[in-house]
Amino acid sequence: MSLAFGLTADDPAALGAFTAATGVTPSISAWFRDWSGEPAFDAARADAARRCGALPLVTWEPWTAGRGPDQPEYALARIAAGDHDDRVTAVAEQVRDWGGHLALRFLHELDAPHYPWGAGVNGNTPDHAVAAWRHVRRLFRAVGAHDVTWIWCVNAPGSVPYRPLYPGDEWVDWVAVDGYNGGSAMPWGGWRSPDDVFLPALTDLRRTSGRPLVIAEVACAEQGGDKARWIHRLFELAVEHDVRALVWFDHDKETDWRVASSPAAFEAVRREVRVAGRLGPPP
Repeated sequence: MSLAFGLTADDPAALGAFTAATGVTPSISAWFRDWSGEPAFDAARADAARRCGALPLVTWEPWTAGRGPDQPEYALARIAAGDHDDRVTAVAEQVRDWGGHLALRFLHELDAPHYPWGAGVNGNTPDHAVAAWRHVRRLFRAVGAHDVTWIWCVNAPGSVPYRPLYPGDEWVDWVAVDGYNGGSAMPWGGWRSPDDVFLPALTDLRRTSGRPLVIAEVACAEQGGDKARWIHRLFELAVEHDVRALVWFDHDKETDWRVASSPAAFEAVRREVRVAGRLGPPP
């Protein structure tokens, strides 16, 4: 089974830069879009990804980014009740009219409390989570936006059980998990191996769903251990557990998470994505 590799980056040019440096085009090009401002699907960026042979993947976040989790207007019950139907329908129509294949990661890290839609925030319950997910997907179906891969995503390690939040395989195309090794750069966890970060979550997700499994956000700090070795083990773990895609969070944000944070880290990723059979199309 081949393993697809993708990048999440602010700069659309990151995909081409990675390809030029490694000789390999990522299979997935990912970015974030919140619900503030006018409803908008970035068709130009999706076109750029498609021209490179990459699947566009939008992490679609119902909040105003940067304002924190205390945004009750984006509570799951309000999404499920239809308070945001005009926005959802407008974006669904834009996606339909664009006419290409898109992956949509909606309500990502649903089990964590750091977003307005997260567990334990704004009165959210598992029933609300299921209802909100199904409601939004119904709206896409209603306008004929069918060429969308829907990604249901949790966090590793999870703060609440995954299964009660899951809307069911008939509503989901991929199941995903996000996980980071912050090492000594971040005030949580210390240096954790890919097994420490992901194994419990992967096991739980296998019990929860029969859909293809992906790691939708992953990155490693430089401080506290050997990032290049960590990357090598991440790819091994993914292959061992039939993970179908890895999407690297290629940002210099809380720390330098990027693939190119050091020559050793970049060489590790370059080597892994060039291994025969390791880089394939998305599931």
